[in-house]
Amino acid sequence: MPLIDFILHIDTHLITIVNQFGDWSYLLMFAVIFIETGLVIFPFLPGDSLIFAAAAMAANPKYGLNPWLVYLTFLAAAILGDTINYEIGARFTNHAGKKYRWFNRLINEKNRQAAEAFFERHGSITIVIGRFIPFIRTFVPFISGGSKMHYGHFVTYNILGGVLWTGLFSLVGHFFGNFPIVKEHFSLIVIGIILVSVVPILIVSLRKRLALKKEFH
Repeated sequence: MPLIDFILHIDTHLITIVNQFGDWSYLLMFAVIFIETGLVIFPFLPGDSLIFAAAAMAANPKYGLNPWLVYLTFLAAAILGDTINYEIGARFTNHAGKKYRWFNRLINEKNRQAAEAFFERHGSITIVIGRFIPFIRTFVPFISGGSKMHYGHFVTYNILGGVLWTGLFSLVGHFFGNFPIVKEHFSLIVIGIILVSVVPILIVSLRKRLALKKEFH
Protein backbone atom coordinates (compact mmCIF):
# COMPACT_ATOMS: atom_id res chain seq x y z
CA MET A 1 0.00 0.00 0.00
CA PRO A 2 1.29 3.48 -0.89
CA LEU A 3 0.70 4.89 2.63
CA ILE A 4 2.59 2.05 4.33
CA ASP A 5 5.42 2.44 1.84
CA PHE A 6 5.50 6.18 2.52
CA ILE A 7 5.67 5.66 6.31
CA LEU A 8 8.31 2.93 6.20
CA HIS A 9 10.47 4.73 3.64
CA ILE A 10 9.67 8.25 4.73
CA ASP A 11 13.33 9.27 4.63
CA THR A 12 13.58 8.42 0.93
CA HIS A 13 10.28 10.12 0.07
CA LEU A 14 11.17 13.18 2.13
CA ILE A 15 14.47 13.57 0.26
CA THR A 16 12.53 13.52 -3.01
CA ILE A 17 10.05 16.10 -1.69
CA VAL A 18 12.81 18.44 -0.47
CA ASN A 19 14.71 18.14 -3.75
CA GLN A 20 11.59 18.88 -5.80
CA PHE A 21 9.89 21.56 -3.71
CA GLY A 22 12.72 23.28 -1.84
CA ASP A 23 11.40 25.77 0.73
CA TRP A 24 7.83 24.68 0.02
CA SER A 25 8.75 21.45 1.82
CA TYR A 26 8.20 23.23 5.15
CA LEU A 27 4.59 23.87 4.17
CA LEU A 28 4.10 20.22 3.17
CA MET A 29 5.60 19.01 6.46
CA PHE A 30 3.37 21.45 8.35
CA ALA A 31 0.33 20.14 6.47
CA VAL A 32 0.98 16.47 7.32
CA ILE A 33 1.38 17.09 11.07
CA PHE A 34 -1.49 19.60 11.14
CA ILE A 35 -3.86 17.17 9.39
CA GLU A 36 -2.76 14.19 11.53
CA THR A 37 -3.29 16.06 14.80
CA GLY A 38 -6.09 18.37 13.70
CA LEU A 39 -8.50 16.21 11.70
CA VAL A 40 -9.79 13.26 13.67
CA ILE A 41 -10.52 11.22 10.53
CA PHE A 42 -6.80 11.14 9.52
CA PRO A 43 -5.03 9.46 12.49
CA PHE A 44 -3.04 7.14 10.20
CA LEU A 45 -0.71 9.82 8.79
CA PRO A 46 2.95 9.61 9.90
CA GLY A 47 3.85 11.86 12.81
CA ASP A 48 6.77 10.57 14.86
CA SER A 49 8.63 9.17 11.88
CA LEU A 50 8.20 12.36 9.81
CA ILE A 51 9.62 14.55 12.60
CA PHE A 52 12.49 12.12 13.12
CA ALA A 53 13.33 11.92 9.40
CA ALA A 54 13.05 15.67 8.80
CA ALA A 55 15.25 16.47 11.81
CA ALA A 56 17.85 13.98 10.59
CA MET A 57 17.88 15.64 7.17
CA ALA A 58 18.10 19.12 8.71
CA ALA A 59 21.24 18.00 10.56
CA ASN A 60 22.86 17.30 7.18
CA PRO A 61 23.81 20.59 5.42
CA LYS A 62 23.49 19.07 1.95
CA TYR A 63 19.67 19.11 2.14
CA GLY A 64 19.45 22.83 2.93
CA LEU A 65 16.88 22.50 5.72
CA ASN A 66 17.14 24.81 8.72
CA PRO A 67 16.93 22.70 11.95
CA TRP A 68 15.21 25.45 13.93
CA LEU A 69 12.73 26.20 11.16
CA VAL A 70 11.93 22.49 10.86
CA TYR A 71 11.28 22.28 14.60
CA LEU A 72 9.15 25.44 14.70
CA THR A 73 7.17 24.20 11.68
CA PHE A 74 6.30 20.96 13.46
CA LEU A 75 5.62 22.72 16.77
CA ALA A 76 3.21 25.20 15.18
CA ALA A 77 1.46 22.41 13.26
CA ALA A 78 1.09 20.26 16.39
CA ILE A 79 -0.31 23.03 18.59
CA LEU A 80 -2.64 24.47 15.94
CA GLY A 81 -3.74 20.98 14.92
CA ASP A 82 -4.80 20.02 18.44
CA THR A 83 -6.53 23.39 18.87
CA ILE A 84 -8.63 22.83 15.73
CA ASN A 85 -9.33 19.24 16.83
CA TYR A 86 -10.58 20.51 20.20
CA GLU A 87 -12.96 22.88 18.44
CA ILE A 88 -14.19 20.10 16.14
CA GLY A 89 -14.83 17.88 19.16
CA ALA A 90 -16.73 20.63 20.96
CA ARG A 91 -18.91 21.38 17.93
CA PHE A 92 -19.56 17.93 16.46
CA THR A 93 -19.96 15.99 19.71
CA ASN A 94 -22.61 18.41 20.96
CA HIS A 95 -24.64 17.94 17.77
CA ALA A 96 -23.78 14.31 17.06
CA GLY A 97 -27.35 13.13 17.46
CA LYS A 98 -28.80 15.77 15.17
CA LYS A 99 -26.98 17.47 12.35
CA TYR A 100 -23.65 15.64 12.20
CA ARG A 101 -24.47 11.92 12.26
CA TRP A 102 -22.54 11.51 9.01
CA PHE A 103 -19.38 12.71 10.77
CA ASN A 104 -19.50 9.93 13.36
CA ARG A 105 -19.52 7.37 10.57
CA LEU A 106 -16.13 8.66 9.41
CA ILE A 107 -14.52 8.08 12.82
CA ASN A 108 -12.90 4.79 13.80
CA GLU A 109 -14.95 3.80 16.84
CA LYS A 110 -12.30 1.45 18.27
CA ASN A 111 -9.68 4.19 18.24
CA ARG A 112 -12.12 6.63 19.81
CA GLN A 113 -12.96 4.17 22.61
CA ALA A 114 -9.28 3.45 23.24
CA ALA A 115 -8.60 7.18 23.54
CA GLU A 116 -11.57 7.67 25.86
CA ALA A 117 -10.37 4.82 28.11
CA PHE A 118 -6.88 6.31 28.18
CA PHE A 119 -8.31 9.74 28.96
CA GLU A 120 -10.50 8.40 31.78
CA ARG A 121 -7.55 6.61 33.33
CA HIS A 122 -4.96 9.39 33.17
CA GLY A 123 -7.02 12.59 33.14
CA SER A 124 -5.80 15.86 31.65
CA ILE A 125 -2.17 14.71 31.43
CA THR A 126 -3.39 12.43 28.62
CA ILE A 127 -3.18 15.50 26.36
CA VAL A 128 0.60 15.40 26.92
CA ILE A 129 1.09 11.61 27.07
CA GLY A 130 -1.22 11.06 24.10
CA ARG A 131 1.11 13.08 21.87
CA PHE A 132 3.51 10.15 21.87
CA ILE A 133 0.92 7.52 20.92
CA PRO A 134 -0.26 7.15 17.30
CA PHE A 135 -4.07 7.34 16.86
CA ILE A 136 -4.53 8.30 20.52
CA ARG A 137 -2.98 11.74 19.88
CA THR A 138 -5.55 12.43 17.16
CA PHE A 139 -8.55 11.55 19.32
CA VAL A 140 -7.51 13.08 22.68
CA PRO A 141 -8.07 16.76 21.70
CA PHE A 142 -11.34 15.75 20.02
CA ILE A 143 -12.51 14.08 23.24
CA SER A 144 -11.28 17.06 25.29
CA GLY A 145 -13.48 19.38 23.25
CA GLY A 146 -16.44 17.03 23.44
CA SER A 147 -16.12 16.73 27.23
CA LYS A 148 -16.20 20.56 27.53
CA MET A 149 -12.78 20.76 29.19
CA HIS A 150 -11.94 24.34 30.08
CA TYR A 151 -10.21 25.86 27.05
CA GLY A 152 -7.41 27.53 29.03
CA HIS A 153 -6.69 24.23 30.80
CA PHE A 154 -6.55 22.43 27.45
CA VAL A 155 -4.26 25.03 25.86
CA THR A 156 -1.71 24.68 28.68
CA TYR A 157 -1.42 20.92 28.20
CA ASN A 158 -1.60 21.29 24.42
CA ILE A 159 1.44 23.60 24.32
CA LEU A 160 3.37 21.47 26.81
CA GLY A 161 2.63 18.29 24.87
CA GLY A 162 3.51 19.91 21.54
CA VAL A 163 6.85 21.22 22.82
CA LEU A 164 7.82 17.85 24.35
CA TRP A 165 6.66 15.68 21.43
CA THR A 166 8.18 17.68 18.58
CA GLY A 167 11.23 18.52 20.69
CA LEU A 168 12.03 14.91 21.61
CA PHE A 169 11.75 13.47 18.11
CA SER A 170 13.56 16.47 16.62
CA LEU A 171 16.49 16.03 19.02
CA VAL A 172 16.68 12.27 18.53
CA GLY A 173 16.50 12.65 14.74
CA HIS A 174 19.05 15.47 14.74
CA PHE A 175 21.68 13.62 16.79
CA PHE A 176 21.13 10.01 15.72
CA GLY A 177 19.35 10.09 12.37
CA ASN A 178 22.55 10.33 10.31
CA PHE A 179 24.38 7.47 11.99
CA PRO A 180 25.24 4.88 9.28
CA ILE A 181 23.52 2.07 11.20
CA VAL A 182 20.34 4.16 11.51
CA LYS A 183 20.39 5.06 7.81
CA GLU A 184 20.84 1.41 6.81
CA HIS A 185 17.98 0.20 8.99
CA PHE A 186 15.67 3.21 8.85
CA SER A 187 12.54 1.15 8.07
CA LEU A 188 13.19 -1.01 11.14
CA ILE A 189 13.69 2.13 13.24
CA VAL A 190 10.32 3.47 12.06
CA ILE A 191 8.62 0.16 12.89
CA GLY A 192 10.29 0.25 16.31
CA ILE A 193 9.05 3.80 16.93
CA ILE A 194 5.50 2.76 16.02
CA LEU A 195 5.59 -0.39 18.19
CA VAL A 196 6.98 1.41 21.24
CA SER A 197 4.38 4.16 20.82
CA VAL A 198 1.53 1.65 20.70
CA VAL A 199 2.57 -0.18 23.90
CA PRO A 200 0.55 2.13 26.23
CA ILE A 201 -2.61 1.41 24.21
CA LEU A 202 -2.04 -2.33 24.55
CA ILE A 203 -1.48 -2.01 28.30
CA VAL A 204 -4.69 -0.02 28.80
CA SER A 205 -6.63 -2.47 26.61
CA LEU A 206 -5.25 -5.47 28.51
CA ARG A 207 -6.10 -3.94 31.89
CA LYS A 208 -9.61 -3.17 30.69
CA ARG A 209 -10.14 -6.78 29.58
CA LEU A 210 -8.79 -8.15 32.86
CA ALA A 211 -11.10 -5.80 34.79
CA LEU A 212 -14.09 -7.00 32.76
CA LYS A 213 -13.18 -10.64 33.39
CA LYS A 214 -13.03 -9.98 37.16
CA GLU A 215 -16.51 -8.43 37.02
CA PHE A 216 -17.97 -11.53 35.39
CA HIS A 217 -16.26 -13.99 37.77
